[in-house]
Amino acid sequence: MMEGSSLENHKIDVEKNFKKYEKIADKLKAIAHPYRLCIVKGLIDGECNVTTIQECLNLPQSTVSQHISKLKSAGIIEGTRNGLEICYRVVDNDIVKIVKLLLND
Repeated sequence: MMEGSSLENHKIDVEKNFKKYEKIADKLKAIAHPYRLCIVKGLIDGECNVTTIQECLNLPQSTVSQHISKLKSAGIIEGTRNGLEICYRVVDNDIVKIVKLLLND
């Protein structure tokens, strides 16, 4: 391999930016499930609560809550309390771009 090749430069880049790549990989893992991808797509189109998501996906509330929790901990969505319900929305613009690209929106 030639000195200064792009692979060698990439190795230096990975070492320098590993935390950045790790954070991006964690976000990709969070949306790498059909239901979570569907939830994110739905929340890109508009805010909604767990009950609405549950009805759309025909899943138990506990399952939807687990998916919501994973997306929240990845920093992809946030919830705003309105009385007894919490309305969720996507807050990560990079994920919005990725999902739109993946789904050809």
